[in-house]
Amino acid sequence: MTTDSLRSGPGATGRSSRDGRDGRDGRDGRDGGRLPGREHLPARQPVATASSAPVLDVVVPVYNEEKDLHPCVLRLHGHLARTFPYPFRITVADNASTDSTPAVAAALAAELPGVRSVRLEEKGRGRALRAVWSESDAPVLAYMDVDLSTDLNALLPLVAPLISGHSDLAIGSRLARSSRVVRGTKREFISRAYNLILRSSLAAGFSDAQCGFKAIRREVAERLLPMVEDSGWFFDTELLVLAERAGLRIHEVPVDWIDDPASTVHIVRTATEDLKGVWRVGRALAVGALPLDRLARPFGDDPRDRALTGVERGLARQLIGFCAVGVLSTLLYLALYSLFRLGVGPQIANGGALLLSAVANTAANRRLTFGVRGRGGAVRHQAQGLVVFAIGLALTSGSLTALGAASGSPSHGTELAVLITANLAATVLRFLLLRAWVFPTGARRAPDSEDLR
Repeated sequence: MTTDSLRSGPGATGRSSRDGRDGRDGRDGRDGGRLPGREHLPARQPVATASSAPVLDVVVPVYNEEKDLHPCVLRLHGHLARTFPYPFRITVADNASTDSTPAVAAALAAELPGVRSVRLEEKGRGRALRAVWSESDAPVLAYMDVDLSTDLNALLPLVAPLISGHSDLAIGSRLARSSRVVRGTKREFISRAYNLILRSSLAAGFSDAQCGFKAIRREVAERLLPMVEDSGWFFDTELLVLAERAGLRIHEVPVDWIDDPASTVHIVRTATEDLKGVWRVGRALAVGALPLDRLARPFGDDPRDRALTGVERGLARQLIGFCAVGVLSTLLYLALYSLFRLGVGPQIANGGALLLSAVANTAANRRLTFGVRGRGGAVRHQAQGLVVFAIGLALTSGSLTALGAASGSPSHGTELAVLITANLAATVLRFLLLRAWVFPTGARRAPDSEDLR
């Protein structure tokens, strides 16, 4: 096939110039490009496979891989020709190699049908994937590492849910229970520790962020890639975290994986950059800086589901989030109450502790439980939260008054026990009021247009 050259520096477009639209290469070297339109993703449909156009585009990012590239592409091409039932393409994305990798890639493109090579003038796996995926016309996009550490028998199970319309993204997992992995203790520890960090800091639900074996539907990539800032190794993690937070469906495939002892990945530098990326993405999610509403799909893929009215969504997730925030708020309340009781009476200590914990509780529930982003309506929400606080204050203060009238001088432990019981009752009422009055479904609006540029 052909050998192409894609710009990857400032001003590079995220879409091909042939369709007459300008894009941007993520957030690296922003040139004032805009995000795609506000409309949400359509309901998933099976990929059209009747035409001769490629259904799958597999990208192989390489940097100075003159020795491994030729046998890798030959093996991958042979496997796809034998097992993949639809037209496919293999794209070799050369990341500014300084050896003979570009010549090897060009020779492969000339030798094998369905193979092309693309040259980028800057390094970065994320940069290469963004550039090639943004230009591709295939409905399903994938990538794998040049060492082919992952057993290729997992490729068809990886992309099948995307072709059928079941899922939006698919990843290979080396940490699934049924995966079979051969690698050193150090890499195993680093991989598991990194995924533990993702789970604890970004609440990631996927099991393996770094396995070089992933796929995505093109219409999802068109919306998701402009939001991904990283151009290196953290690209995969950022892509998955944003997709998961937007409610997209991620399919996981257990893989057989054998570590490449000749890998040139610099572990310490990569880990440092990944931790910086975790901090950056976590902060962006915390302040609502990402327009994830652009990635939301309709409720269900069945038209009958979309025709339903008055159906409450996300109740289970809201309950879990509310309970988590409630536990932390209760601990904060008890700590503040115990602190204030060192210098003031029980009623003043209760009021001060409840006020401060209520403000924190409303802010946390606004962001984490009910998904309200941006600053719009924050003051009103806090004011309504204070009304809910007043109801809780009446319950807890009334319980303390009743306790004092019944026992005269109760112990500190008894006071805490009564307050915990009263707070449990107030918590149930607080959730109902927050959900139905403070943050009703219609009021959970998307960010203002100014925030989406």
